[in-house]
Amino acid sequence: MGKRLILICCFLTGLLQSIHACQCPITVLGKAECDKYEIIFKGKIKSVKECGNRYGEALFEVEELYKGNIAQQFVVLFECNVACAQKLNAGEEWIIYTRYKQVNNAMMDWCSRSRKFFSNEKEDFYTVTYGNDYYDELKFLRENMGLHRFLKPQQTAQEKRNLLPTNTQSIIIVLCSIGTLILFYWLFNRFFKF
Repeated sequence: MGKRLILICCFLTGLLQSIHACQCPITVLGKAECDKYEIIFKGKIKSVKECGNRYGEALFEVEELYKGNIAQQFVVLFECNVACAQKLNAGEEWIIYTRYKQVNNAMMDWCSRSRKFFSNEKEDFYTVTYGNDYYDELKFLRENMGLHRFLKPQQTAQEKRNLLPTNTQSIIIVLCSIGTLILFYWLFNRFFKF
């Protein structure tokens, strides 16, 4: 009898620890809520890299930028093994509220106001949670936050390193090389006679 009770207690303890309920605080759409985030945009997911070590990575094609300074293609990192995590798929449209993780990417907080677009309004559970639908949220963001310009993509040092020289640059390089060889040959013959 004692062994059964211990087994039942162990089973229930393990079961309770494996259940992770997603409990995010309820937020109200407003300027104060938007001020909590550094980046707010609407965009479509171009590609998703599933969680490797700890974070997954979603590449967004940003369609409308409401807050922040980002390029039109922007990477958002996300945690996979947390209670409120959702599956991100290429082609989905999202409104993202986030903060910078590094200069060129951000970290998704699953308890932020970020929401996915559902073509079937009955599937949109965010409407019940947030108290407004997707289109109302877009309207609010456009009217109160405005649309911002994207950063122009800049080449990194790594990308610049692999550029081929132009024709003019190639000619200058060849002439300088020939001139250096002639100078070296003349100096060598002048100072080292055999």
